[in-house]
Amino acid sequence: MGPSITDVSGVLVGHAQDDAALTGCTVVLAPEGAVGAVDVRGGAPGTRETDLLAPVATVDMVHAVALCGGSAFGLAAATGVVQWLSEQGIGFPTGVRPVPIVPAAVIFDLAIGNADRFPDAAMGYAACSAAGASVSEGCVGAGIGATVGKIRGMQYAMKSGVGTWSERLVDGTVVGALAVCNAFGDVYDERSGRLLAGARADDGSLVDAMALLRGAGPALPWSAASEGQNTTLAVVATDARLTKAEATKVAQMAQDALARTIRPVHTPFDGDTVFVLATGRRASPGVLPLGAIAAEVLARAIERSVTQAWSLGGVPGMRREARGARREG
Repeated sequence: MGPSITDVSGVLVGHAQDDAALTGCTVVLAPEGAVGAVDVRGGAPGTRETDLLAPVATVDMVHAVALCGGSAFGLAAATGVVQWLSEQGIGFPTGVRPVPIVPAAVIFDLAIGNADRFPDAAMGYAACSAAGASVSEGCVGAGIGATVGKIRGMQYAMKSGVGTWSERLVDGTVVGALAVCNAFGDVYDERSGRLLAGARADDGSLVDAMALLRGAGPALPWSAASEGQNTTLAVVATDARLTKAEATKVAQMAQDALARTIRPVHTPFDGDTVFVLATGRRASPGVLPLGAIAAEVLARAIERSVTQAWSLGGVPGMRREARGARREG
């Protein structure tokens, strides 16, 4: 296993999925609690419990973040995460009983697989039960139904999934990220500028979404795009001590990773959302280095969300999906 978000001490990841329906859930657990924050840039988000992550809100600790397929239906998976944490006695102290705090966000994957089945409480519970330090990438969990490059419609899109990466700073601070990339736009290798995945031409070759937006291509199926069949979700974690305001700034800086790797991004049809979890196990080197490195680490995670989806051979049922996306090759 390569660098991953679980290199941050106190962070675990679990996946659960429906291989037939091509939808799933990925849970990032912080059982001992973490300062949480969020930055939402997309025009079509589907979220739960994000208001309490504002710096002015009272609750200062979260215990998990649930990333789910199924569009708004998939938010039900967070209920299972809450149940699992509650059974472990984990939650925000209220004087009556601990209440687990579980922000969640969803991608739209209903256009692939079975649109009548989506993540539920049982799947969220199962993802928690499966959580550990080893993080599977590619077509797993919330990424099993993820696709990218939808400017020409789903029939010309390409498979994506889950990716993760981490980096250790000179002082020992660890910053990790996990991404579920289901973008409307294309995905690029930030360092080389190479187009990694995106919309296909009729002959199967990659096309440039930005060129199509400039009018150098066939008529665009905006009706399909406007269904909101997109969204990139991410969780950035660090073992540094941060306030909610500091964690919010790190989330804002980490969003730069999406702009570096996805074109176009933050569209009216994406619900791009980046969460931050700060476990507070060591002194912070400062918001500036943390935010800058968070963007670097998240960019690598986004790139891996497509490259690992190919290397693992796609997902069960991709070849028979009339509405589904194409695999590389």
